[in-house]
Formats: sequence, structure tokens, C-alpha cells
Amino acid sequence: MLIFEDILNGDEMISDAYDMTTVDDVVYEVDCAMIIIKEGDIDIGGNPSAEEAEEALEAGAEQVNNVVHSFRLQSTQFDKKSYLTYLKGYMKAVKAKLEATKPERVAPFEKAAAAFAKKIIGNFKDYEFYTGESMDTEGMVALLNYREDGVTPYLIFWKDGLREVKI
Repeated sequence: MLIFEDILNGDEMISDAYDMTTVDDVVYEVDCAMIIIKEGDIDIGGNPSAEEAEEALEAGAEQVNNVVHSFRLQSTQFDKKSYLTYLKGYMKAVKAKLEATKPERVAPFEKAAAAFAKKIIGNFKDYEFYTGESMDTEGMVALLNYREDGVTPYLIFWKDGLREVKI
């Protein structure tokens, strides 16, 4: 199994145990699911019926995003201007890491990242933002959005901002 860590701060962000799709050679889209957790319960992967889920929620359980919960991602807030400021600094830091470790990826990263950033800004209101467990504001901020059905969540991670670690 592979764990993907933030190259800037070492936070574990995602693993290959989840369905990951590469988009535009610059980001990974990771499908998520909403799960119900209750202190003391162990999730064995079975989906509860609608009635069981409702009873669990009434009994103090909580509905959470499986990836956010598993990797202890922390919710954060941005307005468009502050996100653009963050993104500019983040892209500069990732570019510096790439120049040192994978110089052949610098040009493709810059081109694809600029184009994808425009997509993000164009639909800015649709995203929720998550940092890694350390809440390091210099590290990666993952983007949460929903598929066209409006209920299926997915997260976006910058491909070049992650490093694979085999476990």
C-alpha cells in the first residue's frame, strides 16, 4: 500500500486504498463516501440500511467523510483573495521542490497547475478546504467538491505536492 505525504510538511494526505484518478496530469481526484461513526464502534465496511443509519445518528453517532476522517484532515476557510495568495505561495514552494528533485516535471507542472487553478477560481464557491493534520498553512490544502449528483463527495490533491511512501 502507498501513503501519499505532503512534500512540504510530511502530513499524510491520502492512500492508494481509495479510488484515485489523475486529472490533467496535475491533480488526483479521490472518491469519498459519507460514513457513520460512533465512539466504540468499528467500521467493517458494511453499509447500514437507511433505518440503521438514522437510529445510529439519533444515538449520538456522527456522519463524516471517510477520507477526511481517516487522514485527520482539518477544515479551513478561505475567501477567493486569500486562497489566491495561498495558492501562489504554495505553487512557488512546490516548484522549488520539483527543481531540486524532479526538474523534468517543472514545466509540465507550471502549465497544468495554472490551467487547473483557473478552473478552481471559476467555481470557487463550490469548494471546501482541508489541510493536513498539522494544520500547516504552508502545506497542501485539499479541495472537497461534489459530483454532478450533488451528494457524492470527492477530494482534489495536487499530484506534484505529494510523495509516495510504501508501507
